[in-house]
Amino acid sequence: MLQIDNLHQIFNEGEINQVYALRGINLRLQNEEFVTVIGSNGAGKSTLFNAIAGEFKPSHGRILLDDIDVTNWPEYKRASLVGRVFQNPFHGTAANMTIAENMSLAMLRTQKLGLRLGVNRVRRQKLADLLEPIGLGLEKRLDDKVALLSGGQRQAMTLLMASLSFPKLMLLDEHTAALDPATAVRILESTQTVIKEQRLATLMITHNMQQALTYGTRTLMLHKGELVLDLSQEERLGLTVQGLVDKFSEVRHEALMDDELLLSE
Repeated sequence: MLQIDNLHQIFNEGEINQVYALRGINLRLQNEEFVTVIGSNGAGKSTLFNAIAGEFKPSHGRILLDDIDVTNWPEYKRASLVGRVFQNPFHGTAANMTIAENMSLAMLRTQKLGLRLGVNRVRRQKLADLLEPIGLGLEKRLDDKVALLSGGQRQAMTLLMASLSFPKLMLLDEHTAALDPATAVRILESTQTVIKEQRLATLMITHNMQQALTYGTRTLMLHKGELVLDLSQEERLGLTVQGLVDKFSEVRHEALMDDELLLSE
């Protein structure tokens, strides 16, 4: 489904401030796979997501989605294939529009332009049916402005909106990092619900190592632009955070020093 071959990214190449952000990333992601991604600050996690989303053309390598080579496609052209949710709960929604209006826009995003009713009776029922499994009561608040929602409610809605255009791949870029712990757990549960119901292939960046081992079906670790660990579901079973740190040390022959990763359990 997602295929990345020998991906390199060098920013400011040849200049004094050159940064080698990705170093030979090779990755395969199957349909409906839910993969968590961890790594220290500067490991290349967001750069990898930006490359997949099409924010820049990589220095070397190629990216395929559903066997289509999208390496040279701009971001807008990949929008129908890649959904993305960011860390900030206020990113991706229009605060002064209602829940129904926001979701209708998301639903119509990849359709041909034309004049039509934005929120008709049939669509309202469909939106309510989509919101109900999340369990936050948003299906009863379709006419409320998004500005009235909490950060967690808004992030859950953003997640669902990102899935409405039926992307081939969902990128979750630390989408629970700005939330309190209890709300983060609720959104992660909602995430699993949406991913399962929409049958999405998903990559999720997290700084919480316990989350990385608990959620999804596979865990990747990036370090200094390299993919240093790729743990299957079987390899993750019974693995503790300390066990994950030990595996990193075995592979890299160095200690993991990132306090944010080590303290987020």
